[in-house]
Amino acid sequence: MMGKPRIAIVGAGLGGIAAALLLRQEGFEATLYEQAPAFARLGAGIHVGPNVMKIMRRLGLEPAMEAMGSHPDYWYSRNWDDGAVLAQIPLGDYARRAYGASYLTVHRGDFHRLMVDAAPAGALRYDKRLVALEDRGPDVALRFADGTEAVADIVIGADGVNSVMREHMLGAEAPRYTGYVGHRAVFPASALARFGMPFDQCVKWWSEDRHMMVYYVTERQDEYYYVTGVPQAEWDMTKAWVPSSQEEMREAFAGYHPMVQALIDACTEITKWPLLERDPLPLWSRGRLVMLGDACHPMKPHMAQGAAMAIEDAAMLARALTVVGAEDHETAFALYRANRIERASRVQKVSHDNTWLRDNEDPSWVFGYDVFTVPLVEPARAAA
Repeated sequence: MMGKPRIAIVGAGLGGIAAALLLRQEGFEATLYEQAPAFARLGAGIHVGPNVMKIMRRLGLEPAMEAMGSHPDYWYSRNWDDGAVLAQIPLGDYARRAYGASYLTVHRGDFHRLMVDAAPAGALRYDKRLVALEDRGPDVALRFADGTEAVADIVIGADGVNSVMREHMLGAEAPRYTGYVGHRAVFPASALARFGMPFDQCVKWWSEDRHMMVYYVTERQDEYYYVTGVPQAEWDMTKAWVPSSQEEMREAFAGYHPMVQALIDACTEITKWPLLERDPLPLWSRGRLVMLGDACHPMKPHMAQGAAMAIEDAAMLARALTVVGAEDHETAFALYRANRIERASRVQKVSHDNTWLRDNEDPSWVFGYDVFTVPLVEPARAAA
C-alpha cells in the first residue's frame, strides 16, 4: 500500500461521517459515499450522552453541540396513568462532573448537519448507492447505481440495518421485525402552551407493554419530540416507514396521563417506523471490508444509544487503525472488534429488554465511557 491508504466509507449517517472526520484527523484519506441525493433534516430527535460528547470534543465540535442542544437536568421515568416518578436520573451539571461531559438532547438533523459541514470539500459524495463490491486482494472495487466506480484499500460499511456490506459478507438476510413500532413526531413547543402543564425536559412514560419518550431538541426549547414503542403484530418489510395519525396514537395510549394526551393533541404530522434487530453477527470484517454501527449490531432505540454505539465504533476503528497501521488492516479490524463487541452487545441486550433507567440505577458504565482512554484489550487468538 503506497502512500496514504484510500478508505471508502459506505453511508454518511452519524456513524459514517464520524468515521470520516476521525480518520482524517489521524491523517488518513477517507471518502464518504452516500445513497441519498442530498442532505435532509430528517424529523427525529436524538440523545447525545457524555460518551458521545467526548468524541465531539476530540473533533472540535463540542462548543457548537453545547449551543445547539437542550440540556435536561434529569431523565425522568413516569408511570403511565398517574405520572408518578419511577426514576429521576441526574444529568445537567451532575453529568459534567461525574461523566466528564454534557448530556444533550438535539434534533438528529441539526447534529448531522454540524458533522457534514465539518467534512472537507469533496469528502462526501451523494447519490452513490452501492450495488456491488469486490475485494480483489490488493484493493476493493465499488460499483454504484449511477454507473460510476471507485477503488479503495479499505472499505467501511456504515450503511445501516439493511447494509449492502453486510449482505456481501454474510449473505442476504432481512432484519428481524421485533413486533414493535415507533411513532415519531417533532412539533413546535408553543403548541403545548394552551394545555397549561409543566412538561418535563426529558421524560419516558412507561406501562407494561408500551412507552413514550419525550424531550426538547433545541437549546431554545422551541421544538418538542416524542418517540414511542408500541406492539404491532405485523409490518410490511417493503416499507421503511408509514404515516401515522392522532387517532392511532389515541388508541395506542388510551388511558395514559393527560400530559401524554396533550402531546398527541399538539401535533398532526406523525410517522411510524418498524423497530428492527439482528442476532449478533459472527464477524464484523473480512479481508479489506469492515462494518460499524447498525450494519453489524442494530438495536431497538430503547437506551437512546444506537447512534452513540455507531459513533463510538467509528472512534475505536480510527484508534485501532492508528495503533496498528492501515497496512495491517486485518489486525487493526480484529483489535477494533475485540474492543467493541462486549460493550455493543451489552447495549444491544439492554435495549432489547427495554429496562434502561426505568428504575433509579447507575448509568456510569454507559455515560462515563471514554473511547479514547479505555485500555485496549488484545484480540483472542484463534484456536489452532
